[in-house]
Amino acid sequence: MRFRLTPRETSFYDMFAASADNIVTGSKLLMELLGADTPARGEIAERMRAAEHAGDDATHAIFHQLNSSFITPFDREDIYNLASSLDDIMDFMEEAVDLVVLYKVEELPKGVDQQIEVLARAAELTAEAMPNLRTMDSLTEYWIEINRLENQADQIHRKLLAHLFSGKYDAIEVLKLKQIVDVLEEAADAFEHVANTVETIAVKES
Repeated sequence: MRFRLTPRETSFYDMFAASADNIVTGSKLLMELLGADTPARGEIAERMRAAEHAGDDATHAIFHQLNSSFITPFDREDIYNLASSLDDIMDFMEEAVDLVVLYKVEELPKGVDQQIEVLARAAELTAEAMPNLRTMDSLTEYWIEINRLENQADQIHRKLLAHLFSGKYDAIEVLKLKQIVDVLEEAADAFEHVANTVETIAVKES
């Protein structure tokens, strides 16, 4: 019996790239949310939900390919971790938008725009990095910058929490807004998880 090693070996790269491109779509929807009035937010949430479903489909496709491939381009565990972390990013971004709509938040606190800008930049860098998994070129700069962005996101998150607990908001509003900014922080953490997995893969392949 002759095993067909290609295109199975290379299809993972295309699927990771597609998953990362979908995250860029999600980050753009987050940016749209910032300038949207309350009625428009529901429509943005619908589009984000569709993007999250597309992300789920991409993740399931990677898992299916992983289970049906005899040879993979790098360790199976790393493929699983990378796909899962990319999926987590979309889940957190979709959750944040959904919470804004469900909680009927009229005005997001100052600083959320900075959180989203960091996520948008991280999404762009991640989408640019995924095709480079084929050659392992130019990835060091990627994970260094993602780690820097995650540190920046931590600082923004801490300032937001201080602002929320300053006494400006009532207790119920604090609970609502804190959950939203916490989920956005989790998205930033998930970007770092992706970068850390890419670094692990690169070290193993070097």
